[in-house]
Amino acid sequence: MIVLLCESIRAFLKKEVYPLESRFLQKGFKSILPELIDLRQRVKAWGVWTPHLPKKYGGKGFSLVEFAKIGEEMGRTPLGHYIFNCQAPDIGNMELLIKYGTEEQKDKYLKPLIRGDIRSCFSMTEPAHAGSNPIWMSTTAVKQGHDYVINGHKWFTSAADGAAFAIVMAVTNETAKNSYLKCSQFLVPTNTEGFDLQRNIPIMGDVGEDYFSHSEIIYKNCRVTQANLIGEEGAGFALAQERLGWGRIHHCIRWVGICERVFEMMCSYAAQRQLSPHTLLANKQIIQHWIAECRADIQAARLMVFNAAEKIEQHGAHHAYEDISLVKFFVANVLKKVLDKAVQVHGSLGLTDDIVLSFWYRHERGAHIYDGPDEVHKSAVARRILKRFGVDINEE
Repeated sequence: MIVLLCESIRAFLKKEVYPLESRFLQKGFKSILPELIDLRQRVKAWGVWTPHLPKKYGGKGFSLVEFAKIGEEMGRTPLGHYIFNCQAPDIGNMELLIKYGTEEQKDKYLKPLIRGDIRSCFSMTEPAHAGSNPIWMSTTAVKQGHDYVINGHKWFTSAADGAAFAIVMAVTNETAKNSYLKCSQFLVPTNTEGFDLQRNIPIMGDVGEDYFSHSEIIYKNCRVTQANLIGEEGAGFALAQERLGWGRIHHCIRWVGICERVFEMMCSYAAQRQLSPHTLLANKQIIQHWIAECRADIQAARLMVFNAAEKIEQHGAHHAYEDISLVKFFVANVLKKVLDKAVQVHGSLGLTDDIVLSFWYRHERGAHIYDGPDEVHKSAVARRILKRFGVDINEE
C-alpha cells in the first residue's frame, strides 16, 4: 500500500505541482495560492489529507516510518507538504495538541488546523539568546487573576505571516531549582492585543511571505487565559523536546526527498549538457564521481532516518536521542553536499530562480542551525558514547 501510494504521490506532484514552481520562485507563494487551494481540495477528495494523523482525527493512521516514506516524496518540491497539510510547523503543533491539548483547545485550535482552515506557528527562538539552549530565554508569562500576561521578543517564528495562532514558549517560574521546569507553552491567537508581528526576516535576500516566512514578533502585555496553557505549567521544555524529536525525523526525511529531486536534476542535466559537439558533461570523470558519491550518501541518509524512526516508534523519543542527533547533523550535511554539487553541475543556471536549486540552496542552509545546531548534536552524541566508556563530560 505504502509503495503504491508513494508512486501515486510522486506522479501527482510531478504532473500538477512541479509546473507551479517557476511562478512560485519568481512571483511568490501568493501568486499560486488559487491553484494550491484547488490542489488541497483534490487531495482531500483523494483521501490522503493529513496522512500523518491518527484515523480518529481524519488521517491515515500511518506509523512514523510509513509517513517518512511518503514524506520523502512530498519533500521533492517545496510545495509538497503544504498541499497535503502536513507542513512544518503545523504538523508538530497538531501532534502536540493531539497528545496534550484539552478538549476545548482541540475544538478551538486543532480541528480548524486539521481541516486546513487556518495555519499556526511555533514561537520559541529569541534574538538575545542562543536558540540551542531552549531553557534560557527572556520572554515571560506572569499570572494575573485568571490570565497569563506574556512579554518578550521572539524571532524566526516560522510561518507566522498569516497564521491564526502561535504556540509560545515563555518563562513561568524563573526561580525553579530545576532549570528544565522554568518554561511553559501557551496558545496565543495572533489577533490578541499585544501580539506585534514586526517583520518577515529576509533569508539571504528572500523576505518570504505567508507559509514561507520567518517572522520577528514582540509580545507586549499579551494577555491569554489560563485555559490557553498547554499541558502543565513548567512542562514547556519537555513538550518542546518531544515535539522536536518527531520534528527532526520529519525534517530529515524531507531533506532526503530534496536530495532525490536534486540528484535527478543533476544527472539529467549532466546527461544532456554538451561541452562540445561530441562531449557531454556526463563524460567527465569528476561528474561521475560526484554522482556515485551522492547516490551513496543519499542511500545512507535514508536508512539512518528510517532506523531512527523505528526506534522512536518502538521505545519513544527519549530512548532515541542519540539516533535523532545523528540523523540531524548527518542528513543536513548530505543535503548541503548534494545541493552544492547539483548547483555546480548546472553552472550559472543553478544560481538562478529559473529552477528550484537556488531556492533550496538559500533556505536549506538553515538545516545546520534550526532544531539544534549540528555542533550541539555532535557534542551530545559524543558525550553519550564516552559515558559508556566511563568518561562523564559535563556540558559547558
